[in-house]
This record gives sequence, C-alpha cells and structure tokens, in this order.
Amino acid sequence: MDKIKMLKALSDNTRMNIIILLLKYNYCVRALAKKLELSEASISQHLKVLREAGLIEGEKRGYFMHYDVNRLALKQLAKEIEDLSNITKEGCTPSKAIECPTLEIKQCPKKDHCNDEVKSFCHGLDNDK
Repeated sequence: MDKIKMLKALSDNTRMNIIILLLKYNYCVRALAKKLELSEASISQHLKVLREAGLIEGEKRGYFMHYDVNRLALKQLAKEIEDLSNITKEGCTPSKAIECPTLEIKQCPKKDHCNDEVKSFCHGLDNDK
C-alpha cells in the first residue's frame, strides 16, 4: 500500500466525490459523469488515478466497467492515519538534545518541566525565552 499515492489521490475534490459515490453504489464512467456533471474523459482520468492508488477496482459487466471502492485499502489508510494521531510528544533529555532544536524553545511542550541540564542542552543557556 502506497499511502502517499493514496493521500494524493484523495486530495482532489472530484476524486473524493467519486469515492463517496462509489461507497454508496457501483457506477460506470457514464453514470459518474452524469452524477458529477463532468465529461466521461475527465471521469476516466480521475478513475485511473484512484485505480493506480489502489483505492478502487473495476468489474466488467457487459460492455461497461463498473467501479467499487477497495474498502480494505481505505480502512488500512485510515488505520495508519489514526496511528499517526496517537504518537505522543516526548520530553527533552540530554541524549535527545539534537532532536530538540533551539529554534523550537517556545514550542517545547515540556520546557517548564525540564531540569537545568536538559534546559541547557535543548534550549540553550538563555532559559527565560
């Protein structure tokens, strides 16, 4: 799963609308074009991006290809985003001083709780900023 490709595909408003429609019902290009009031060529290009990202799958029915959302891929992407939101900030320690740039002194969430040694490593000698 290429999550960057998926996120880029979903970042377009039209493609997001296509996903929403396909979550409710399987559509062909012509039906999506009518629903979204776009040309079939435009819809085909959007579907190509979504298909290459692994977000949709097509099934041939007669002369037409009907599309459906790859819900497993969507759920895996959602899980990764949820996992990102659960990452917690870590306090500064002398061993991690290089990861706590002095430029972020005002943004350090635990600055007031740092001991003097950590303050000098992470925040420089001027701790009053």
